Amino acid sequence: MSRKTNYRIGSHSRRRGGGRAGGREWRQEQYEEENNEEVQSRAEPSEPRGTCMSMCPARELREREAQRRLHRFEMLAGTERDRMPKADPSRTVKEYSRPAAGKDSTRPSDLRPPSVLLKTVHFLVDDIAASPTLQPWNEVYDFVFDRLRCVRQDMVIQRVSGPECVAVLERMVRFLLYASYRLCEEPLRLYDPRINDTHLQECLSWLLDCYSSGEHQHQEEFQALNLLYNLGSARALQCALELPERVRTSPAVCLALEVNRAHLERNPVRVLRMARRLDFLQSCALHRHLGACRRDLLMLYSHGHSSRNCRFPLQHLSHLLALERPRTAQLCQAVGVAVNGDWVAFSKTSYTETPLGDVPSCLSPELVDKKQGDRTVSEVIHGCA
Repeated sequence: MSRKTNYRIGSHSRRRGGGRAGGREWRQEQYEEENNEEVQSRAEPSEPRGTCMSMCPARELREREAQRRLHRFEMLAGTERDRMPKADPSRTVKEYSRPAAGKDSTRPSDLRPPSVLLKTVHFLVDDIAASPTLQPWNEVYDFVFDRLRCVRQDMVIQRVSGPECVAVLERMVRFLLYASYRLCEEPLRLYDPRINDTHLQECLSWLLDCYSSGEHQHQEEFQALNLLYNLGSARALQCALELPERVRTSPAVCLALEVNRAHLERNPVRVLRMARRLDFLQSCALHRHLGACRRDLLMLYSHGHSSRNCRFPLQHLSHLLALERPRTAQLCQAVGVAVNGDWVAFSKTSYTETPLGDVPSCLSPELVDKKQGDRTVSEVIHGCA
């Protein structure tokens, strides 16, 4: 992958100020610190180094507060219903903005250094994404997605690399994978899987490129996730086969390679059987391919068990597809497979190649949900075992 890849972009900070007085003191301190930093940075080289030690630069905080552009998650408690809500400096996070002509995006006082970016990601995961009180979750996703995009923007501008860059990207990938599953049943106006996929692929590419420069603790995990998320991709397989033997022969990568092999051999029964062996996040990565895999299974059975007198138990078919009986019956009817009570009648003449988009995506309690166990969202995204 080219080192000049355009990684789009999302944000952290120290928590300060518990009320309005604390907020005013914080703003004055940040204003003085910001002016001093600008004077010191005028003669710096073209590669900027961030000096903003808060999740949101003081300049942006003042502007968004004056323009009433604060998200409800960022408002100071008690001022939400005011005509001009106040910003809570401990919860306000720099938002993503597109590069514009004449706009200086390299001002050090507006950029957060890597340590602050990592702390920002921790805040977004622990205090926002994993919060049991912030609802609905699609709004939580939109907020976290935008702020993480801005974190990447700051990283790209500063050409951040090293362990902190890897730690940030790993959490981004886990969050986007988790969200791709949790929101899969949401309507398009609330969640766009294509946009999520675009940013997830960018984060994965950048992360795998970072891994090429040395050994990292979680490399096996993310190499396996890349194989499962891009199931059947020749590029992903080639990259995996070129990995160092220590990584390529790890249990996670070996299992992901076996799933890919079953997929390339057009063996959906084996893919679904092996999917039961994946952990929670690996199952989230594979989930977007399960719909096509289940349809392939129904197509093969429609040809292999096509007979007027042949009846197949619906319960057994549900087990093979790892779906509840109502969902199995719904899928069968969508592709032209007849369902009569507790039995299914396969026929190669009645099977219909329905476009995948016409079959709604659905959650999979059997193959995904139950594997999360008692792990919190925060533990999933931080990679806690």
